Amino acid sequence: MKFVLLFLGKTREGYLDQGIRDYAKRLNRYVRLEIKILKDKHAKNDSDRVIMAREAELLLARSDSSSLTVALDPRGREYDSQELATVLEGWENRGLQTITFLIGGYLGLDKKVLDHADLTWSLSRLTFTHEITRFILLEQLYRACSIKAGHNYHK
Repeated sequence: MKFVLLFLGKTREGYLDQGIRDYAKRLNRYVRLEIKILKDKHAKNDSDRVIMAREAELLLARSDSSSLTVALDPRGREYDSQELATVLEGWENRGLQTITFLIGGYLGLDKKVLDHADLTWSLSRLTFTHEITRFILLEQLYRACSIKAGHNYHK
């Protein structure tokens, strides 16, 4: 199975970027991982609606139509670590080749992206920056893959 993570812009905080790189390396033990950094293009004067629409265009244009698409949004379904491992195992058993994870920018995801997604997943009812969400996503995917493989990381 392959995970594709679409990020809008670079991770600016060095400590988060290092953590993302660390968990990406760990996760590669279990799945093929591709992180695509999309250049977010908007002017300072653009309205929130314009920014979200442009980000939606970018994300949807780079999202493979044959992939299962997971949008990260606070209104999505929450899983504990064991449940997430079971979900991943189910995807694998269904023969899904590629899972694409979409994280919005600082404004979140446009409705077009949420409507396009096969699944909307919430990491927490708490609000995180989009950069922290990247780190948490990778750590949680690593944790779920570790559980699925029978390792003790989750304990």
